Amino acid sequence: MALAVELIAIDSTNGNETVVAECLAAYLSANGVESELIAREPARANLVARIPGTGDGPSLAFVGHSDVVPADPRDWTHPPFAAVIDDTGYLWGRGAVDMKNEVAARAAAMASLARAGWRGTGDLLLVVVADEEDGSAFVGMNWLVDERPDLATTYALNEGGGFPFALVDGRRVVEVSIGEKGTCPVRVDAIGEAGHASTPTLGDNAVPLLGRLLARLGQGVAEPLDHPAVRVMLESLLGDGAVERLGLVEALRQACALHPTLAESLPAVAGTTMAPTLLHGSTARNVMPARAGVELDCRILPGTTEAEVLDAVRLRLGDEVAYELSLAEPAVHGNASVAEGPLWDVVRDWSLATLGAQMFPTLCSGFTDSVYLRRSFGTVAYGFSPFSTTPTEVVEAGYHNADERIHIDDIALSADFHTHAARTLLG
Repeated sequence: MALAVELIAIDSTNGNETVVAECLAAYLSANGVESELIAREPARANLVARIPGTGDGPSLAFVGHSDVVPADPRDWTHPPFAAVIDDTGYLWGRGAVDMKNEVAARAAAMASLARAGWRGTGDLLLVVVADEEDGSAFVGMNWLVDERPDLATTYALNEGGGFPFALVDGRRVVEVSIGEKGTCPVRVDAIGEAGHASTPTLGDNAVPLLGRLLARLGQGVAEPLDHPAVRVMLESLLGDGAVERLGLVEALRQACALHPTLAESLPAVAGTTMAPTLLHGSTARNVMPARAGVELDCRILPGTTEAEVLDAVRLRLGDEVAYELSLAEPAVHGNASVAEGPLWDVVRDWSLATLGAQMFPTLCSGFTDSVYLRRSFGTVAYGFSPFSTTPTEVVEAGYHNADERIHIDDIALSADFHTHAARTLLG
C-alpha cells in the first residue's frame, strides 16, 4: 500500500514520468528484482523489470503507464496529489484508478514472487511506460516496441477490466477487456459564403449551416454494426446465436437492459461513434465565415477503414447542407485478442473462484497500449485488474474525473491475482 501512496503523490501529469520509474526501480531493487530505465527523453523514462525464466515456457508482461491526466485541485475533496487514505480505507488521488493502483499491484506481485525465490519457465516482465494518456510525444509504448523487440511476450495483463456486477437475471459477471477500439478523427466543414457580420442576410454564414449539421450528428452515438467483437459481447450475455435469433438491434437492447453499466458501455462499443468536440469558426468577430467546422472524435471497431468511417459520417449528415470532410489526424487502428486460451482460462477460473463471477469479454471504448503489443508482437493481451470492494460506479466515475479513489483492499486483491496468474501461467 505504501508504494501506491508514493506513486500517487508524484505529479506525473503526462510528463515527469522518470520520477515514477525511479520510485518503482528502487522498490523493486529492494525486493531483489533488477530493472532498467529506457528513455527517449530524460524526464520521460519507461521502466522494464524482469524475472528471467528457467526455460522456454510462455512469457508474461504486467503492463501499466506512469502518466496521469490533469487535475484541478479546486474540484477535489482532497488535493489530487496528496494521496490521502480516508477513515473508510479509500485512497484518493489522481491515478488512484487510472492507473497507479494497478502499477503498484503489479509491482507488488513481482516483488512478492522475487522474495519467494520464484522463477517461471518463461520470463515475467513489468513494463511501465510514459505518455499513454496522450501518446503524441512518441516516448512511451509506441516508441518502445520498435526500440526494444526483446520485450515481446506471449501474454500481457494491462488496464481496462476487472469490474464485477450483478445482472438483473441474477448472474454475476466481471469485465475482461479483450481489445480496444481505434480512433479516426474526422473534420466536417460546412460550406457557405463569407459576408460582413453587420448585415447577416448578405452572404451565407457557415456557422448556422454547421449548426444544422451538428443537429444531424447529435451526440454521435454509434449505429450498431454486426462485428465479431460485438457478437462476442452480446453472445456472452444472451447466449450463443443471440444475434441470429434476435437480430442485432434487439440483441443490443436486451443486453443493455441487463445492467445500467451495460446501457452506457455497450452502445459506445457497438459501432463507430462520432462525438463532436472541437469547433472552428471565423477568425474575426465581424466576419461571417465561408467555412465553419467541427472535429469528430470517431472511435472505430478493429478492422474499420478510414473510407468506412467517412461513409458513416456522410450517411449521418445527409445532403441538405453543403460540406467537406477530411481526416483531422491519421487513424490509429484498434485490435483485439481472442477470448480463449491459457491466459483466458487463468482469469476465468480465478474470477469464478474468488469473485463468483463469469467472464464478460468487452472492448475498451478508449485506448490502451495493448494495441501496440498485439500489433508488434502478436501478444495475447487482456485488460484485467479485479475490484471487489470499490463499487463499479465509483471506479467508472474516477476515470479522468475529480475525486478519483479506490479502496485499498482492491489493490491487495489485484496483487494477489497477479501473483496467482504468474504462478499458474508460467509454472
